[in-house]
Amino acid sequence: MIGKLSGKVDEIGPDWVVIDVHGVGYVAYCPARTLERLARGEAAVLFVETVVREDMIRLYGFAAAADRDWFRLLQTVQGVGAKVALAILSTLPGDGLAQAIALQDKASVARAPGVGPKLAQRVVAELKDKAPAGVIAGMPVQLGAIARAPKGAPAEAVSALVNLGYATGEAGQAVAEAVAERGEAATLDQLIRDGLKRLAR
Repeated sequence: MIGKLSGKVDEIGPDWVVIDVHGVGYVAYCPARTLERLARGEAAVLFVETVVREDMIRLYGFAAAADRDWFRLLQTVQGVGAKVALAILSTLPGDGLAQAIALQDKASVARAPGVGPKLAQRVVAELKDKAPAGVIAGMPVQLGAIARAPKGAPAEAVSALVNLGYATGEAGQAVAEAVAERGEAATLDQLIRDGLKRLAR
């Protein structure tokens, strides 16, 4: 099994890249955010998931090991195959996905092509307690406070801030800090307002 590729970028396609490793070209399918970091002729390192089936062997490459872990984990959810998992990671990088799951923000997951509201709900519900080792550790401690806020308000506040153009990760952190400060009485309007103040700093 191939777990990592180190070489030069030979070609880049819409959802794949060819990495030349000592004269051998390996085709790896990658999320958009990984492809954006690559440039033809430059050195690259990809963390790889090798998928072996009766009719094919396919490599999936990621810029970070955590994204590869999320790719594996996403496919444990019924209805999520390799294509959908790549689409989700193209829309949300690993830290953004961790935020969305912690906040039960199905709207952010549903932005990925091929992911409807029901599947997005299944993803955030089933993966809530299954984040890859070390992923949640780097998230704000304040996220623990979301369980005490009115149900749905933090996720809706994050979605509102994302719709205003903020990244999911920074929006999630701002809302989590607002929830920690406001406590159980936090309303959607208050969280959006407080979140905007923090993001404007």
